[in-house]
Amino acid sequence: MTADQNFALPDAELARLEANFPARAVALSGGGSITVRSCGTGPAVVCLHGIGSGAASWLGTAMDLADQAQVIAWDAPGYGESTPVVPQAPWAVAYADRLRLLLDSLKIDRCILVGHSLGALMAGAAAHAKDGLAERIARLVLISPARGYGAPEQAESAARVRTERLQTLDRLDVAGMAAERSARLVSDQASDTARAWVRWNMSRLNVGGYRQAVELLCGDDLLTYLPPAMPVRVLCGDQDVVTSPAACQQVATACAVPLELIADAGHACYVERPGAVAAVLAEEVQALRSQGRAQA
Repeated sequence: MTADQNFALPDAELARLEANFPARAVALSGGGSITVRSCGTGPAVVCLHGIGSGAASWLGTAMDLADQAQVIAWDAPGYGESTPVVPQAPWAVAYADRLRLLLDSLKIDRCILVGHSLGALMAGAAAHAKDGLAERIARLVLISPARGYGAPEQAESAARVRTERLQTLDRLDVAGMAAERSARLVSDQASDTARAWVRWNMSRLNVGGYRQAVELLCGDDLLTYLPPAMPVRVLCGDQDVVTSPAACQQVATACAVPLELIADAGHACYVERPGAVAAVLAEEVQALRSQGRAQA
């Protein structure tokens, strides 16, 4: 029995995904491709998922924002059908470089970049990049950001987390890991549909891409890329037990901005409370439009 059969979504949810947020492969210069899902028109809002998820997880947020922006979510390198990065123990800059190539292929010169959890670490590196990528990011939104364990004082924690994550993968495989760990990503108040989405996305992980992501989590440090040069907002579910509000406050402090809490939401707050997250992103879209008019 496949992971899809074990964690099947209701037919109506799969139909909603394919009708409103279809996937396509985007070829990159120099070889390889990235799979993206997109919908809507307007300023580009580019969304990067976390370690246990995928592009489809942004469906609800994308649909709520589609009348105001073009929402583009990637399957990160090594996820879905996206070509993995080369290093087996990559830093976030490897993913940022793939993001630059993706924006090149999509002909996106300016965007709002949104990163959730480990995707926030990738987004932070992109906002810090010195190859022209940072200048294409007009505004940055970090949601339940994973700091990572790459700081020297975190070496013991990094070793422990690496061992725990990889041993869990070896012991349970992807489907078992989804069954055991996915409930931690939402609050006790989460709907059955939100829980199903989180399980389904986690059950579709690729082992190789997940192992690289674990190495990224344990080897890099978001704080080294902060503060960014562009406006930034930091959000967190008020019931997040993965990247707690206290942990996310460190990121907000490094960016010199307040931490904004999403009420009644856990770690996967954009899956659990897509309307609340979309409302924040809509404010960023309006700010970008206003900025463009002021510069005209």
